[in-house]
Amino acid sequence: MQLQEQRYYLSEEYLEIEVNSEERHEYIDGQIILKQSGNPNHNIVVGKLGATLNLAFKQQPYQIFILDQRLWIPQKRMYIYPDVMVIADKLEFAEGRRDTLINPVFITEVLSKSTKSYDRDEKFAAYRTIPNFQEYVLIDQYKMHVEQYFKTDNNRWIFSEFEDGEESLNLASVPCQILLTDIYDKVDFNVEE
Repeated sequence: MQLQEQRYYLSEEYLEIEVNSEERHEYIDGQIILKQSGNPNHNIVVGKLGATLNLAFKQQPYQIFILDQRLWIPQKRMYIYPDVMVIADKLEFAEGRRDTLINPVFITEVLSKSTKSYDRDEKFAAYRTIPNFQEYVLIDQYKMHVEQYFKTDNNRWIFSEFEDGEESLNLASVPCQILLTDIYDKVDFNVEE
């Protein structure tokens, strides 16, 4: 991600810029950051996961949002665009907005070399401030490797990782399971960023 310019923006200024922009930007406590577009591997992984979730949630009370849905995290003063986000039951919007959600239960980020530390650290810390957020999945696009974090009843986070294509990722917050080989179908691990 790339910082736009070094000045402090009010969240209202960001929203005005963002609504009229052809590019996507994230807002992190006064800073506007250009969100880089994904490469083919990134988009393949997001598409495979999104398609699996859509199929699993047929006639279920879950809604899936991929890539372009803005999320507001008030405690961290962040507007961001998760790769995949699932809302259970009713959509809840940021105050005064109909284009910005606040209540995901499940989020996935596909890791790139430039964002993997940010996705694991600052973003995950921000997501954990969302009251009904329950599960975070990180998918590596350069090798078969998936990290899963889910919150237990006593507010502890359980970590699991998967590297074998025949392993099944069983989601804890929503009713879905997917084989790693299905997530990575058609991904070319020989392509560099």
